[in-house]
Amino acid sequence: MSREVRTGSVVVDRIGELVTNDPTLGDGPLGIVRDAALVVADGVVVYAGPRTGAPAAEHAGRIDAQGAAVIPGFVDSHGHYVFAGDRAEEFAARMAGQPYTAGGIASTVRATRAASDEELAGGVGRLVREAALAGTTTAECKSGYGLSVDHERRSLEVAGRHADEVTFLGAHVVPEEYADRRDDYVALVAGEMLDACAPHATWIDVFCDRGAFDGDEAREILRAGVGRGLMPRVHANQLQQGPGVQVAVEVGAASADHCTHLSDDDVEALAASDVVATLLPGAEFSTRAQYPDARRLLDRGATVALAADCNPGSSYTTNMPFCIAVAVRDMRMTPSEAVWSSTAGGAKALRRSDVGHLGIGARGDLVLLDAPSHLHLAYRPGVPLVRSVFRAGARVR
Repeated sequence: MSREVRTGSVVVDRIGELVTNDPTLGDGPLGIVRDAALVVADGVVVYAGPRTGAPAAEHAGRIDAQGAAVIPGFVDSHGHYVFAGDRAEEFAARMAGQPYTAGGIASTVRATRAASDEELAGGVGRLVREAALAGTTTAECKSGYGLSVDHERRSLEVAGRHADEVTFLGAHVVPEEYADRRDDYVALVAGEMLDACAPHATWIDVFCDRGAFDGDEAREILRAGVGRGLMPRVHANQLQQGPGVQVAVEVGAASADHCTHLSDDDVEALAASDVVATLLPGAEFSTRAQYPDARRLLDRGATVALAADCNPGSSYTTNMPFCIAVAVRDMRMTPSEAVWSSTAGGAKALRRSDVGHLGIGARGDLVLLDAPSHLHLAYRPGVPLVRSVFRAGARVR
């Protein structure tokens, strides 16, 4: 998967269960069609429905699904792919009982600054390919491990060569050299750094939480980003209850990500707004922290997305099927809700209407499973069920 989208044409026939995420095409919120066919021409879906009604498609490759399930490609709306090194020793220490405090970000910043452009690009390419093999066809990628004007800019330049959506996260944490000058760093991010980085990004993000940035700092940085034409999103309420969700609603963010510790007011604010609550089960799995309660959000009518949060410190995974299984097991989601949230929900978190579903006119991003139903993604955790992946009708796997 790269930012350049190759287009192709393909007919997938004898689909046992087709998940379209378009209720006008099939049953329930997932728009399920059984005994189905899917036709992609020149990169977009031109038919999704019963196989008996499928049109002839010239010059298209034909795939026999043999009764297996087809779902939309996963939309991973939260990823930190641009970094160097790893933090395996930190992970091992955490598993031995030491708590996660986000302090290890500084070690990744040092490694990232020391890496060459080629090393960073190679790492991003490897992770994006890894995600694609597990069914991710749309990925968001943040900066945030450079934390200087030049290093943040080059992080975004690297991300832009590989990811679909690029986010400026200069406000990840305050770097060590500014430890006693927080106000100066906030001014740098909202000023010179933003000026250098805005041309290379679509989004601006702030980690609004304990050990990172407070509500006033987050508002200042996000509003500066909006003033430069970037759209906001927020790391919110991961480590404790705080102002992150309310800030996200105030600035009209596309998503509030993590949402682990929510007050009743936070839940109501999300439910009453267009802000997507993006949940990141890999982070809680890898830090042994409290999982967010997806059921609480869903029952109040909030829109929920799932994302992998690939990063070297707290969630070193690109695997969306894994996140689905954890969300069902530990966050009180049904398998169908988890699949919707990892496809259509992720698209909403990126304000995309062309991906995350297989309705007519959608980009032809699809995953053929080695399973008869989408339910197996949670039912058979850890099993490599992704048989084939297509992006805009072109085969990725």
